[in-house]
Amino acid sequence: MSTLLALALLSAPGAPGDDFSSRVTQAKLAEAASTGPDYQKQLWNLIGDRTTDALKGCISSLPRPDKSPFTLVADVAPNGSLGRVEVRPTTDVATCLLSRFATWTLPKPPADPAPYPIEVDFSITP
Repeated sequence: MSTLLALALLSAPGAPGDDFSSRVTQAKLAEAASTGPDYQKQLWNLIGDRTTDALKGCISSLPRPDKSPFTLVADVAPNGSLGRVEVRPTTDVATCLLSRFATWTLPKPPADPAPYPIEVDFSITP
């Protein structure tokens, strides 16, 4: 009986371990939808250089920056403001970038889904 309970808890919707992964999946689905490519283009035209500068600033401000790959996920409100910005794994570089990224206003997203999910995979090369 306890095995069944454990399996039920692990597979329950909204379980803490699944939230980040499901948000990443939802963001990838939104990106692949018919409005996704146009929004991605607008997004990166606005934040591409800013993201690179923020990442470089984070790396240079840390004594021994952990340059491990990480993923950022966020919800974009209809006005472009950000909510529920998270990173995994939570390295010093990822946490620093999150603190900067979370304050930005992005382009107004497509109306559906609302809020509009985005995800960014970061891989830092020397």
